[in-house]
Amino acid sequence: MDKKALSERDICTKLITPALERVGWDIQTQVREEVSFTNGRIIVRGRMHTRGKRRRADYVLSFQKNQPIAVIEAKDNKHGLGDGMQQALAYSDALDVPFVFSSNGDGFLFHDRTGLGRQTETVLSLDDFPSPEALWDRYCQHKGIGPTARPVVEQPFYDDGRGRTPRYYQTVAINRTVEAVARGQDRILLVMATGTGKTFTAFQIIWRLWKAKQKKRILFLADRNILVDQTKNNDFKPFGQAMTKVTNRTVDPSYEIYLSLYQAVTGSEEEKNIYKQFSPDFFDLVVIDECHRGSAAVDSAWRAILEYFSSATHIGLTATPKETKEVSNIDYFGEPVYTYSLKQGIEDGFLAPYKVVRVDIDRDLQGWRPSKGQVDKHGELIEDRIYNQKDFDKQLVLEKRTALVARRVTEFLENSDPYQKTIVFCEDIDHAERMRQALVNMNPKRIAENRKYVMRITGDENEGKAELDNFINPEARYPVIATTSKLMTTGVDAQTCKLIVLDQRIQSMTEFKQIIGRGTRINDDYHKHWFTILDFKKATELFADPDFDGEPVKVYEPKGDDASIVPDDETADDMHPDAGEPADGVAEAEGGYEIEPGETWQTDDPFTGAGLAGDENAGKRVKYVVDDVEVSVVAERVQYLGPDGKLITESLRDYTRKKVKEQFASLDDFLRRWQDAERKQAILEELEENGVFWEDLARDLGDKLGDEPDPFDVICHIAFDRPPLTRRERAEQVRKRDIFNRYEGQARQVLESLVDKYADAGIAPIEDPKVLTLAPFSEIGAPMELVQAFGGKPGYTRAVHELEEALYQSGS
Repeated sequence: MDKKALSERDICTKLITPALERVGWDIQTQVREEVSFTNGRIIVRGRMHTRGKRRRADYVLSFQKNQPIAVIEAKDNKHGLGDGMQQALAYSDALDVPFVFSSNGDGFLFHDRTGLGRQTETVLSLDDFPSPEALWDRYCQHKGIGPTARPVVEQPFYDDGRGRTPRYYQTVAINRTVEAVARGQDRILLVMATGTGKTFTAFQIIWRLWKAKQKKRILFLADRNILVDQTKNNDFKPFGQAMTKVTNRTVDPSYEIYLSLYQAVTGSEEEKNIYKQFSPDFFDLVVIDECHRGSAAVDSAWRAILEYFSSATHIGLTATPKETKEVSNIDYFGEPVYTYSLKQGIEDGFLAPYKVVRVDIDRDLQGWRPSKGQVDKHGELIEDRIYNQKDFDKQLVLEKRTALVARRVTEFLENSDPYQKTIVFCEDIDHAERMRQALVNMNPKRIAENRKYVMRITGDENEGKAELDNFINPEARYPVIATTSKLMTTGVDAQTCKLIVLDQRIQSMTEFKQIIGRGTRINDDYHKHWFTILDFKKATELFADPDFDGEPVKVYEPKGDDASIVPDDETADDMHPDAGEPADGVAEAEGGYEIEPGETWQTDDPFTGAGLAGDENAGKRVKYVVDDVEVSVVAERVQYLGPDGKLITESLRDYTRKKVKEQFASLDDFLRRWQDAERKQAILEELEENGVFWEDLARDLGDKLGDEPDPFDVICHIAFDRPPLTRRERAEQVRKRDIFNRYEGQARQVLESLVDKYADAGIAPIEDPKVLTLAPFSEIGAPMELVQAFGGKPGYTRAVHELEEALYQSGS
């Protein structure tokens, strides 16, 4: 066998796979080949999108299904034995596997990340590949999994028979958690970005522990009724008759899986503590969804449930672990066993990328001061001081500012898609209602079509809350715009939300992450692949904070028993305090902050320190309303998400110049690569993956390059200061030179039509053979007939390359 003549795929089929079979690897159940484990980052092209390259491992080996322990990267025999090792190690980082192999068909280079071997890297012959049992024994030794824990770890995932399997990061999260429980760890924290499937991950963890009889009675706690119902009816459905939902009535101890709303099992009155109908050791596993909320605080009523069932294993799930000096998830659960961030989710293509439109309003930047003795529209004397952004819509309402924001939101929708689901986050309920009115007045045509085009969805208003399901339902067109305060910050699975409007001053990183998470879900069926953040209050400056996508860091400082645990920058909806009476339905504190059904208010307003109970005037704040102050937009700027997961803060032109010069040292270098490329589009796609936004760039350059610049000219002009030509100018110069005179009949017609196609749509269509199936080519002849007019496929390909050379000869 001449190995040098074999392709990489041949090396796999003829040499690597047989080597695995010889030592006992089951090709059907333990070996997966060409495993694409990411979706490819979404790259936005104007209103269209494409996907970047998926990460793909040549082999992933598992002892049990969905429990990967090794990767193999294959190369053809022209490469060295270890040429694929660094690539394989990168895959092993993502897949969390300790055994890494590379091969060119001569043997294997084995990299052992456990530290248990005599040396880290060893050369093995084709016959010396380790057996499944040998690698699994070493894996268990590395992970500290003893004989009694092995049956738990080896318990398979739930298989629905329809091919739904955990994504790679969910697999890592599930396996690390199950292994931690099997080893006896009793407090576990999982951090996974919003939209990455925390509930499905939790189900698989519980399923494996339950089926292995490691955990027999399980309590799953969530903080929104809709989340409990969604969980029961969707991801947890396979538990069937073993599962029940806890209500405020007498509990039935005959079930094994219990789902409960926190508020359903807590209360200030003893008889409302339904959970005490269970014995303290009834549950051996408690899973806490959104554990950054009420249970994070040491002296909350919600924490009391966890303390009551303290003998059980507790697993906390959150996208946004809370780490302040007063409240800490890490202090309770320990360091996360696994973190999957928003940045990683976007890079992998599982979460939607975003762009930010930052709008600065003059009064927000300059402030406003009333004249002496000035009263507001209701006759209230306005306190004489300078009011700025932190006061607007909390203590001072500028009605024309509200109208300006509503107008800008309407303009954005009308210029893109007036029916894209939109959430407008406001300071409080009063602000949300005023914003609803302003948006109604800005959209008379849409309101005439359906009065529910704009709805206020807040905790105090039943009709608005009743529309929440319709808002998050992709099939329901209305409501389109939801104005809200806190109700939609978390737990709202708005899969098709394409616009998030921030007219709320956000100081809490936890809250900011949760709000951004409303837009990160992808829905292919409804063409939701990215979203826009329209920011009026500088909230998106938090993207620049290292904490936005960094690992959670514990900064907790325990206080004495009488110390306040309420952080200054947290919102009432995020605290769930335990003093006072439970809310009847949904109540509203002074200033319009929402509380959910079953939640309670503490006696002190967290914003003013004034009492909310006992004294009807205590904590009352006057909100001035001014209707005659002019406001205007002084600056507006678009910021794009770069391939490194950070917002591009420099101009698009400067960013593009930098990215191009990172890949091409000089104009000659670029021209050489361009002319030598089999497909010019491949170079453009490579630049796209590195964050060059062609459509936005062409729009940004505007008049300078005309309406139809070729990306070739954009690069030459921006990066190397060459004068640009439009596509039509390039096409016209080709026509004038009559380079097709040696072609006749159908062949000449095809080439002339390709020039027209280039002038209309650019280089990509003429490089795609499928273009011959479209008009006007389909009117000239059938695709095979047209190719034969050039003497066959090689002749057609050669003619297209000649055309490209001619197109780029002028001005290059």
